[in-house]
Amino acid sequence: MQLKTLLIGLLFLPVTAYLQILTGPATYIDETTIDVPAGNVVFENFFLDKTMRMDFYHTGNATEEHFTTDQVVSDGVWPGSKTQLVDRLELGQYFFDVIESETKTLIYSRGFSSIFGEWQSTTEADKGSSTFHESIRFPWPKKPVLVVLKKRNPENKFQAIWNTTIDPSSRQVNPADITPTHKIDLILENGPSSQKVDIVILGDGYSTAEMEKFRNDAKRLTAVLLSVEPFKSGKSDLNIRAIETPAAQSGVNKPHPGVFKRTPLSVSYGIFDSERYALTFDNKTVRNIASEVPYDFMVILINEKTYGGGGIYNLYTTVSADNKFADYIIVHELGHHMGALADEYYTSSVSYEAQKVTVEPWEPNVTALLDKDNLKWKSVMEPGTPLPTPWNKEVFDKFGYKIQKERDSLRKAKVPESGMEDLFTRQLKQENQFFSSEKYKDKVGAFEGANYTQFGLYRPQLDCIMYTRHIKFCKVCRKSLETVIDEYTH
Repeated sequence: MQLKTLLIGLLFLPVTAYLQILTGPATYIDETTIDVPAGNVVFENFFLDKTMRMDFYHTGNATEEHFTTDQVVSDGVWPGSKTQLVDRLELGQYFFDVIESETKTLIYSRGFSSIFGEWQSTTEADKGSSTFHESIRFPWPKKPVLVVLKKRNPENKFQAIWNTTIDPSSRQVNPADITPTHKIDLILENGPSSQKVDIVILGDGYSTAEMEKFRNDAKRLTAVLLSVEPFKSGKSDLNIRAIETPAAQSGVNKPHPGVFKRTPLSVSYGIFDSERYALTFDNKTVRNIASEVPYDFMVILINEKTYGGGGIYNLYTTVSADNKFADYIIVHELGHHMGALADEYYTSSVSYEAQKVTVEPWEPNVTALLDKDNLKWKSVMEPGTPLPTPWNKEVFDKFGYKIQKERDSLRKAKVPESGMEDLFTRQLKQENQFFSSEKYKDKVGAFEGANYTQFGLYRPQLDCIMYTRHIKFCKVCRKSLETVIDEYTH
Protein backbone atom coordinates (compact mmCIF):
# COMPACT_ATOMS: atom_id res chain seq x y z
CA MET A 1 0.00 0.00 0.00
CA GLN A 2 1.21 3.53 -0.73
CA LEU A 3 2.35 5.50 2.29
CA LYS A 4 1.88 9.28 1.99
CA THR A 5 4.82 11.25 3.34
CA LEU A 6 3.60 14.12 5.48
CA LEU A 7 5.14 16.99 7.36
CA ILE A 8 4.44 16.22 11.00
CA GLY A 9 5.04 19.83 12.05
CA LEU A 10 6.07 20.39 15.62
CA LEU A 11 6.31 16.67 16.37
CA PHE A 12 9.55 16.54 14.40
CA LEU A 13 12.67 17.61 16.29
CA PRO A 14 16.12 18.48 14.97
CA VAL A 15 18.01 15.32 14.08
CA THR A 16 20.33 15.92 17.05
CA ALA A 17 17.63 15.29 19.62
CA TYR A 18 14.93 12.84 20.63
CA LEU A 19 11.60 13.91 22.10
CA GLN A 20 9.58 12.01 24.68
CA ILE A 21 5.86 12.68 24.38
CA LEU A 22 4.74 10.53 27.28
CA THR A 23 3.83 11.91 30.70
CA GLY A 24 6.55 13.95 32.35
CA PRO A 25 9.03 16.43 30.94
CA ALA A 26 10.55 16.01 27.48
CA THR A 27 13.85 14.13 27.39
CA TYR A 28 16.55 15.28 25.00
CA ILE A 29 19.46 13.11 23.96
CA ASP A 30 22.38 14.14 21.84
CA GLU A 31 22.65 11.59 19.04
CA THR A 32 26.41 12.02 18.97
CA THR A 33 26.58 10.29 22.38
CA ILE A 34 25.04 7.08 21.03
CA ASP A 35 27.51 4.27 20.31
CA VAL A 36 26.53 2.73 16.97
CA PRO A 37 28.68 -0.41 16.56
CA ALA A 38 30.15 -1.05 13.13
CA GLY A 39 28.72 -4.56 13.29
CA ASN A 40 26.18 -6.20 15.59
CA VAL A 41 26.53 -6.57 19.35
CA VAL A 42 26.96 -9.97 21.00
CA PHE A 43 23.41 -11.14 21.70
CA GLU A 44 24.14 -12.85 25.04
CA ASN A 45 25.81 -9.73 26.43
CA PHE A 46 22.68 -7.61 26.11
CA PHE A 47 19.63 -9.87 25.79
CA LEU A 48 17.79 -12.84 27.25
CA ASP A 49 16.42 -15.44 24.83
CA LYS A 50 12.87 -14.13 24.90
CA THR A 51 10.81 -11.44 23.17
CA MET A 52 9.76 -8.09 24.61
CA ARG A 53 6.59 -6.60 23.10
CA MET A 54 5.75 -2.97 23.66
CA ASP A 55 2.12 -2.14 22.90
CA PHE A 56 1.19 1.49 22.37
CA TYR A 57 -1.61 3.73 21.17
CA HIS A 58 -0.96 5.73 18.01
CA THR A 59 -3.27 8.75 17.75
CA GLY A 60 -3.46 11.58 15.26
CA ASN A 61 -4.94 13.04 12.12
CA ALA A 62 -3.62 14.06 8.70
CA THR A 63 -1.02 16.46 10.09
CA GLU A 64 0.02 15.20 13.53
CA GLU A 65 0.48 12.07 15.62
CA HIS A 66 0.97 11.17 19.29
CA PHE A 67 1.98 8.02 21.20
CA THR A 68 1.08 6.53 24.57
CA THR A 69 2.43 3.28 25.99
CA ASP A 70 -0.19 0.62 26.76
CA GLN A 71 1.84 -2.26 28.16
CA VAL A 72 5.19 -4.06 27.97
CA VAL A 73 4.90 -7.87 28.02
CA SER A 74 6.69 -11.06 27.12
CA ASP A 75 5.91 -12.38 23.64
CA GLY A 76 7.52 -15.80 23.99
CA VAL A 77 10.92 -17.07 22.87
CA TRP A 78 12.95 -14.73 20.64
CA PRO A 79 12.35 -15.94 17.04
CA GLY A 80 14.67 -13.58 15.16
CA SER A 81 18.32 -13.69 14.27
CA LYS A 82 20.81 -13.38 17.14
CA THR A 83 23.48 -11.99 14.86
CA GLN A 84 21.60 -9.57 12.57
CA LEU A 85 20.32 -7.22 15.25
CA VAL A 86 20.82 -3.81 13.64
CA ASP A 87 18.61 -3.23 10.61
CA ARG A 88 20.77 -2.09 7.69
CA LEU A 89 17.90 -2.32 5.17
CA GLU A 90 16.06 0.72 6.58
CA LEU A 91 12.74 -0.14 4.94
CA GLY A 92 9.29 0.94 6.09
CA GLN A 93 7.60 4.21 6.94
CA TYR A 94 8.67 3.96 10.59
CA PHE A 95 11.80 2.74 12.35
CA PHE A 96 12.80 2.12 15.95
CA ASP A 97 16.11 1.94 17.81
CA VAL A 98 16.71 0.13 21.08
CA ILE A 99 19.57 1.77 22.98
CA GLU A 100 21.01 0.43 26.24
CA SER A 101 20.65 3.33 28.66
CA GLU A 102 23.78 2.66 30.72
CA THR A 103 26.29 2.36 27.87
CA LYS A 104 24.27 4.35 25.28
CA THR A 105 24.88 1.51 22.81
CA LEU A 106 22.55 0.80 19.90
CA ILE A 107 21.67 -2.87 20.41
CA TYR A 108 18.68 -3.43 18.11
CA SER A 109 16.71 -1.69 15.35
CA ARG A 110 14.00 -2.47 12.83
CA GLY A 111 11.89 -0.76 10.18
CA PHE A 112 8.14 -1.23 9.93
CA SER A 113 4.93 0.26 8.56
CA SER A 114 1.55 0.57 10.25
CA ILE A 115 -2.18 0.88 9.75
CA PHE A 116 -2.02 4.41 11.17
CA GLY A 117 0.56 5.33 8.54
CA GLU A 118 -1.78 4.15 5.80
CA TRP A 119 -4.85 5.72 7.38
CA GLN A 120 -3.06 9.07 7.61
CA SER A 121 -2.87 9.20 3.81
CA THR A 122 -6.64 8.78 3.37
CA THR A 123 -9.36 11.39 3.29
CA GLU A 124 -10.64 10.06 6.63
CA ALA A 125 -7.59 11.56 8.34
CA ASP A 126 -8.48 15.00 7.01
CA LYS A 127 -11.81 14.88 8.83
CA GLY A 128 -10.64 14.14 12.37
CA SER A 129 -8.46 12.11 14.71
CA SER A 130 -8.33 8.36 15.24
CA THR A 131 -6.41 5.93 17.44
CA PHE A 132 -4.80 2.62 16.49
CA HIS A 133 -3.25 -0.01 18.73
CA GLU A 134 0.25 -1.06 17.60
CA SER A 135 3.23 -3.11 18.76
CA ILE A 136 6.97 -3.34 18.29
CA ARG A 137 8.94 -6.45 19.24
CA PHE A 138 12.62 -6.92 20.09
CA PRO A 139 14.85 -9.23 22.17
CA TRP A 140 14.36 -8.94 25.93
CA PRO A 141 17.06 -6.56 27.21
CA LYS A 142 18.98 -7.37 30.39
CA LYS A 143 19.21 -3.71 31.42
CA PRO A 144 17.07 -0.57 30.97
CA VAL A 145 16.80 0.66 27.41
CA LEU A 146 15.69 3.74 25.52
CA VAL A 147 13.29 2.97 22.67
CA VAL A 148 13.36 5.66 20.00
CA LEU A 149 10.63 5.79 17.34
CA LYS A 150 11.36 7.50 14.01
CA LYS A 151 9.36 8.40 10.94
CA ARG A 152 10.32 9.44 7.44
CA ASN A 153 10.36 13.19 6.93
CA PRO A 154 9.44 14.90 3.62
CA GLU A 155 12.89 13.99 2.27
CA ASN A 156 12.25 10.31 3.16
CA LYS A 157 14.92 10.40 5.88
CA PHE A 158 14.15 8.87 9.28
CA GLN A 159 13.68 11.46 12.01
CA ALA A 160 12.93 10.88 15.69
CA ILE A 161 9.38 11.62 16.83
CA TRP A 162 9.06 9.85 20.20
CA ASN A 163 10.99 7.92 22.82
CA THR A 164 10.38 6.12 26.07
CA THR A 165 12.50 4.24 28.59
CA ILE A 166 11.84 0.62 29.53
CA ASP A 167 13.29 -1.00 32.64
CA PRO A 168 12.87 -4.80 32.31
CA SER A 169 12.89 -5.14 36.12
CA SER A 170 10.03 -2.65 36.58
CA ARG A 171 6.79 -3.86 38.13
CA GLN A 172 5.05 -2.40 35.07
CA VAL A 173 6.87 -4.84 32.76
CA ASN A 174 5.27 -8.30 32.69
CA PRO A 175 7.77 -11.12 31.95
CA ALA A 176 5.14 -13.91 32.06
CA ASP A 177 4.50 -15.81 28.86
CA ILE A 178 0.98 -16.56 27.67
CA THR A 179 -0.02 -20.17 28.22
CA PRO A 180 -0.97 -21.63 24.81
CA THR A 181 -4.68 -22.42 24.62
CA HIS A 182 -5.08 -22.94 20.86
CA LYS A 183 -4.29 -25.97 18.73
CA ILE A 184 -1.04 -25.52 16.81
CA ASP A 185 -0.38 -27.24 13.48
CA LEU A 186 3.19 -27.65 12.29
CA ILE A 187 3.29 -27.24 8.51
CA LEU A 188 7.02 -26.88 7.82
CA GLU A 189 10.04 -27.01 10.13
CA ASN A 190 13.64 -26.70 9.03
CA GLY A 191 15.58 -25.68 12.10
CA PRO A 192 15.97 -23.29 15.06
CA SER A 193 13.87 -20.13 14.86
CA SER A 194 16.93 -17.90 15.29
CA GLN A 195 18.29 -19.23 11.99
CA LYS A 196 15.05 -19.38 10.00
CA VAL A 197 12.20 -17.19 8.82
CA ASP A 198 9.25 -18.14 11.01
CA ILE A 199 5.77 -17.61 9.54
CA VAL A 200 2.62 -18.07 11.59
CA ILE A 201 -0.74 -18.61 9.87
CA LEU A 202 -3.92 -17.59 11.69
CA GLY A 203 -7.48 -17.95 10.48
CA ASP A 204 -10.59 -15.84 10.93
CA GLY A 205 -14.18 -16.71 10.09
CA TYR A 206 -13.61 -20.47 10.31
CA SER A 207 -16.27 -22.13 12.46
CA THR A 208 -15.51 -24.99 14.82
CA ALA A 209 -16.79 -27.41 12.17
CA GLU A 210 -14.40 -25.86 9.61
CA MET A 211 -11.09 -26.46 11.36
CA GLU A 212 -10.14 -29.16 8.89
CA LYS A 213 -10.84 -26.67 6.11
CA PHE A 214 -8.56 -24.15 7.81
CA ARG A 215 -5.76 -26.70 8.03
CA ASN A 216 -6.20 -27.63 4.38
CA ASP A 217 -6.31 -23.96 3.32
CA ALA A 218 -3.12 -23.29 5.26
CA LYS A 219 -1.35 -26.23 3.62
CA ARG A 220 -2.67 -25.33 0.15
CA LEU A 221 -1.55 -21.72 0.30
CA THR A 222 1.78 -22.71 1.84
CA ALA A 223 2.33 -24.94 -1.19
CA VAL A 224 1.53 -21.96 -3.44
CA LEU A 225 4.08 -19.82 -1.65
CA LEU A 226 6.74 -22.52 -1.93
CA SER A 227 6.17 -22.73 -5.69
CA VAL A 228 7.22 -19.09 -6.21
CA GLU A 229 10.76 -17.69 -6.10
CA PRO A 230 12.50 -16.79 -3.90
CA PHE A 231 10.51 -19.02 -1.52
CA LYS A 232 10.85 -22.07 -3.77
CA SER A 233 14.63 -22.22 -3.68
CA GLY A 234 14.65 -20.86 -0.12
CA LYS A 235 12.25 -23.45 1.31
CA SER A 236 14.90 -24.69 3.75
CA ASP A 237 15.03 -21.19 5.29
CA LEU A 238 11.39 -21.32 6.42
CA ASN A 239 9.45 -22.60 9.40
CA ILE A 240 5.65 -22.39 9.07
CA ARG A 241 3.06 -23.03 11.78
CA ALA A 242 -0.71 -22.54 11.92
CA ILE A 243 -2.83 -21.66 14.96
CA GLU A 244 -6.50 -22.62 15.05
CA THR A 245 -8.99 -19.97 16.24
CA PRO A 246 -12.51 -21.37 15.72
CA ALA A 247 -15.37 -18.90 15.34
CA ALA A 248 -19.02 -19.19 16.28
CA GLN A 249 -20.04 -18.90 12.64
CA SER A 250 -18.52 -18.98 9.17
CA GLY A 251 -17.27 -15.82 7.44
CA VAL A 252 -16.14 -12.35 8.51
CA ASN A 253 -17.51 -8.80 8.58
CA LYS A 254 -18.36 -7.22 5.19
CA PRO A 255 -20.01 -3.83 5.79
CA HIS A 256 -20.41 -2.70 2.16
CA PRO A 257 -22.88 -5.48 1.24
CA GLY A 258 -24.43 -5.28 4.72
CA VAL A 259 -23.00 -8.53 6.16
CA PHE A 260 -22.06 -7.89 9.78
CA LYS A 261 -20.26 -10.44 11.98
CA ARG A 262 -18.08 -10.67 15.10
CA THR A 263 -15.11 -13.03 14.80
CA PRO A 264 -12.15 -14.02 17.02
CA LEU A 265 -9.64 -11.79 15.18
CA SER A 266 -12.15 -9.08 14.13
CA VAL A 267 -11.07 -9.10 10.49
CA SER A 268 -13.26 -6.87 8.33
CA TYR A 269 -13.51 -5.93 4.68
CA GLY A 270 -14.17 -2.30 3.75
CA ILE A 271 -11.11 -0.83 5.46
CA PHE A 272 -10.64 2.85 4.50
CA ASP A 273 -13.88 2.48 2.51
CA SER A 274 -12.25 0.04 0.05
CA GLU A 275 -14.50 -2.99 -0.37
CA ARG A 276 -11.66 -5.39 -1.07
CA TYR A 277 -9.27 -4.16 1.67
CA ALA A 278 -9.45 -6.52 4.68
CA LEU A 279 -7.60 -5.90 7.94
CA THR A 280 -8.13 -6.20 11.67
CA PHE A 281 -7.72 -3.37 14.16
CA ASP A 282 -7.68 -5.79 17.13
CA ASN A 283 -3.90 -5.80 17.39
CA LYS A 284 -3.67 -7.03 20.97
CA THR A 285 -5.79 -10.13 20.37
CA VAL A 286 -3.89 -11.04 17.22
CA ARG A 287 -0.51 -10.53 18.90
CA ASN A 288 -1.47 -12.57 21.96
CA ILE A 289 -2.57 -15.51 19.84
CA ALA A 290 0.43 -15.32 17.51
CA SER A 291 2.80 -15.29 20.50
CA GLU A 292 1.93 -18.91 21.21
CA VAL A 293 4.53 -19.83 18.57
CA PRO A 294 7.78 -18.20 17.42
CA TYR A 295 7.07 -15.88 14.49
CA ASP A 296 8.70 -13.20 12.35
CA PHE A 297 5.85 -12.77 9.86
CA MET A 298 2.12 -13.39 10.07
CA VAL A 299 -0.56 -14.49 7.58
CA ILE A 300 -4.27 -14.31 8.39
CA LEU A 301 -6.50 -16.51 6.21
CA ILE A 302 -10.02 -15.15 5.76
CA ASN A 303 -12.71 -17.80 5.31
CA GLU A 304 -14.40 -15.93 2.47
CA LYS A 305 -14.81 -16.16 -1.29
CA THR A 306 -15.05 -12.37 -1.71
CA TYR A 307 -11.89 -11.02 -3.32
CA GLY A 308 -9.77 -9.22 -0.73
CA GLY A 309 -6.71 -9.02 1.45
CA GLY A 310 -3.96 -6.73 2.61
CA GLY A 311 -0.30 -6.59 3.51
CA ILE A 312 1.68 -4.15 5.67
CA TYR A 313 5.44 -4.30 6.15
CA ASN A 314 6.34 -6.15 9.37
CA LEU A 315 2.69 -6.28 10.51
CA TYR A 316 0.74 -9.04 8.73
CA THR A 317 -0.78 -10.33 5.48
CA THR A 318 -4.47 -11.12 4.97
CA VAL A 319 -5.96 -13.18 2.14
CA SER A 320 -9.44 -14.40 1.21
CA ALA A 321 -8.78 -18.13 1.10
CA ASP A 322 -11.65 -19.21 -1.16
CA ASN A 323 -11.30 -16.66 -3.94
CA LYS A 324 -10.18 -17.92 -7.34
CA PHE A 325 -7.21 -15.54 -7.10
CA ALA A 326 -6.17 -16.48 -3.55
CA ASP A 327 -2.84 -17.76 -4.87
CA TYR A 328 -2.07 -14.33 -6.30
CA ILE A 329 -3.31 -12.48 -3.22
CA ILE A 330 -1.13 -14.33 -0.69
CA VAL A 331 2.05 -13.97 -2.74
CA HIS A 332 1.38 -10.33 -3.65
CA GLU A 333 0.49 -9.30 -0.10
CA LEU A 334 3.52 -11.11 1.34
CA GLY A 335 5.54 -8.94 -1.03
CA HIS A 336 4.27 -5.95 0.98
CA HIS A 337 4.52 -7.63 4.39
CA MET A 338 7.93 -9.27 4.08
CA GLY A 339 9.71 -7.19 1.47
CA ALA A 340 8.21 -3.70 1.92
CA LEU A 341 7.44 -3.79 -1.80
CA ALA A 342 5.23 -1.06 -3.24
CA ASP A 343 2.21 -1.72 -5.40
CA GLU A 344 3.22 -1.15 -9.01
CA TYR A 345 -0.29 -0.80 -10.46
CA TYR A 346 -1.97 2.57 -10.92
CA THR A 347 -5.27 2.03 -12.74
CA SER A 348 -7.06 0.34 -9.83
CA SER A 349 -9.18 2.25 -7.33
CA VAL A 350 -7.37 2.90 -4.08
CA SER A 351 -8.08 4.98 -0.98
CA TYR A 352 -4.85 6.95 -1.08
CA GLU A 353 -4.22 10.37 -2.52
CA ALA A 354 -1.54 10.33 -5.26
CA GLN A 355 1.26 12.72 -4.41
CA LYS A 356 3.45 14.86 -6.63
CA VAL A 357 6.80 13.09 -6.88
CA THR A 358 9.61 15.29 -5.57
CA VAL A 359 11.91 12.80 -3.79
CA GLU A 360 13.07 9.27 -4.46
CA PRO A 361 10.63 6.71 -2.97
CA TRP A 362 12.05 4.51 -0.21
CA GLU A 363 10.40 1.32 -1.52
CA PRO A 364 12.95 -0.97 -3.24
CA ASN A 365 10.87 -1.56 -6.40
CA VAL A 366 9.83 1.99 -7.33
CA THR A 367 11.90 4.95 -8.54
CA ALA A 368 11.26 8.57 -9.49
CA LEU A 369 14.26 8.26 -11.84
CA LEU A 370 15.73 11.49 -10.51
CA ASP A 371 19.27 10.14 -10.93
CA LYS A 372 19.57 7.74 -13.88
CA ASP A 373 23.26 7.09 -13.21
CA ASN A 374 22.56 5.77 -9.71
CA LEU A 375 19.36 3.79 -10.21
CA LYS A 376 18.72 1.69 -7.10
CA TRP A 377 18.54 -1.55 -9.12
CA LYS A 378 21.39 -0.66 -11.49
CA SER A 379 23.31 -3.83 -10.50
CA VAL A 380 20.73 -6.12 -12.19
CA MET A 381 20.34 -4.08 -15.40
CA GLU A 382 21.83 -5.01 -18.73
CA PRO A 383 24.02 -2.35 -20.40
CA GLY A 384 22.24 -0.50 -23.17
CA THR A 385 18.72 -0.70 -21.72
CA PRO A 386 17.18 2.77 -22.24
CA LEU A 387 15.94 4.82 -19.29
CA PRO A 388 13.04 5.43 -19.17
CA THR A 389 12.32 2.11 -20.87
CA PRO A 390 9.80 2.41 -23.72
CA TRP A 391 6.61 0.35 -23.75
CA ASN A 392 3.12 0.69 -25.21
CA LYS A 393 1.82 2.45 -22.11
CA GLU A 394 -0.99 4.46 -23.69
CA VAL A 395 -2.80 1.39 -25.07
CA PHE A 396 -2.26 -0.60 -21.88
CA ASP A 397 -3.53 2.24 -19.67
CA LYS A 398 -6.65 2.69 -21.76
CA PHE A 399 -7.43 -1.00 -21.30
CA GLY A 400 -6.64 -0.87 -17.57
CA TYR A 401 -9.00 2.01 -16.87
CA LYS A 402 -11.73 0.30 -18.88
CA ILE A 403 -11.36 -2.81 -16.70
CA GLN A 404 -11.51 -0.69 -13.56
CA LYS A 405 -14.79 0.94 -14.64
CA GLU A 406 -16.25 -2.47 -15.36
CA ARG A 407 -15.04 -3.71 -11.98
CA ASP A 408 -16.70 -0.80 -10.18
CA SER A 409 -19.94 -1.46 -12.07
CA LEU A 410 -19.94 -5.13 -11.08
CA ARG A 411 -19.42 -4.23 -7.42
CA LYS A 412 -22.28 -1.72 -7.49
CA ALA A 413 -24.54 -4.30 -9.13
CA LYS A 414 -23.57 -6.81 -6.39
CA VAL A 415 -23.03 -9.59 -8.89
CA PRO A 416 -21.85 -13.00 -7.63
CA GLU A 417 -18.11 -13.24 -6.95
CA SER A 418 -17.75 -15.49 -10.00
CA GLY A 419 -18.52 -12.46 -12.16
CA MET A 420 -15.55 -10.58 -10.73
CA GLU A 421 -13.33 -13.63 -11.14
CA ASP A 422 -14.33 -13.91 -14.80
CA LEU A 423 -13.38 -10.25 -15.30
CA PHE A 424 -9.95 -10.79 -13.77
CA THR A 425 -9.39 -13.89 -15.92
CA ARG A 426 -10.27 -11.94 -19.04
CA GLN A 427 -7.97 -9.14 -17.93
CA LEU A 428 -5.05 -11.54 -17.51
CA LYS A 429 -5.50 -12.98 -21.00
CA GLN A 430 -5.52 -9.52 -22.59
CA GLU A 431 -2.45 -8.46 -20.58
CA ASN A 432 -0.58 -11.51 -21.85
CA GLN A 433 -1.29 -10.40 -25.40
CA PHE A 434 -0.05 -6.89 -24.68
CA PHE A 435 3.17 -8.07 -23.03
CA SER A 436 4.05 -10.68 -25.65
CA SER A 437 4.84 -8.04 -28.28
CA GLU A 438 6.91 -5.73 -26.06
CA LYS A 439 10.60 -5.38 -27.02
CA TYR A 440 11.86 -5.03 -23.43
CA LYS A 441 9.40 -7.41 -21.76
CA ASP A 442 12.18 -9.48 -20.14
CA LYS A 443 14.57 -6.63 -19.35
CA VAL A 444 15.16 -4.69 -16.16
CA GLY A 445 14.80 -0.98 -16.77
CA ALA A 446 12.46 1.80 -15.68
CA PHE A 447 8.89 1.43 -16.96
CA GLU A 448 6.67 4.44 -16.27
CA GLY A 449 3.63 3.88 -14.09
CA ALA A 450 3.86 2.58 -10.50
CA ASN A 451 2.65 3.00 -6.92
CA TYR A 452 -0.80 4.36 -7.90
CA THR A 453 0.89 7.04 -10.02
CA GLN A 454 0.42 7.05 -13.80
CA PHE A 455 3.26 9.44 -14.54
CA GLY A 456 6.54 10.22 -12.78
CA LEU A 457 7.13 6.90 -11.01
CA TYR A 458 8.73 3.84 -12.59
CA ARG A 459 8.80 0.09 -11.90
CA PRO A 460 11.79 -2.22 -12.61
CA GLN A 461 10.27 -4.57 -15.20
CA LEU A 462 7.32 -4.54 -17.56
CA ASP A 463 5.47 -7.11 -15.47
CA CYS A 464 5.59 -8.41 -11.89
CA ILE A 465 3.12 -9.78 -9.36
CA MET A 466 3.24 -6.33 -7.74
CA TYR A 467 1.83 -4.95 -11.03
CA THR A 468 -0.55 -7.59 -12.42
CA ARG A 469 -1.98 -10.89 -11.18
CA HIS A 470 0.72 -12.97 -12.87
CA ILE A 471 2.26 -14.97 -10.02
CA LYS A 472 5.93 -14.13 -10.43
CA PHE A 473 8.18 -11.53 -8.83
CA CYS A 474 10.36 -9.46 -11.13
CA LYS A 475 14.12 -9.71 -10.67
CA VAL A 476 14.30 -6.63 -8.46
CA CYS A 477 11.44 -7.68 -6.16
CA ARG A 478 12.88 -11.17 -5.86
CA LYS A 479 16.29 -9.78 -4.93
CA SER A 480 14.70 -7.50 -2.32
CA LEU A 481 12.89 -10.43 -0.70
CA GLU A 482 16.08 -12.47 -0.68
CA THR A 483 17.82 -9.63 1.15
CA VAL A 484 15.11 -9.59 3.84
CA ILE A 485 15.27 -13.39 4.24
CA ASP A 486 19.04 -13.15 4.69
CA GLU A 487 18.52 -10.69 7.56
CA TYR A 488 16.57 -13.37 9.48
CA THR A 489 18.65 -16.43 8.61
CA HIS A 490 22.27 -15.29 9.02
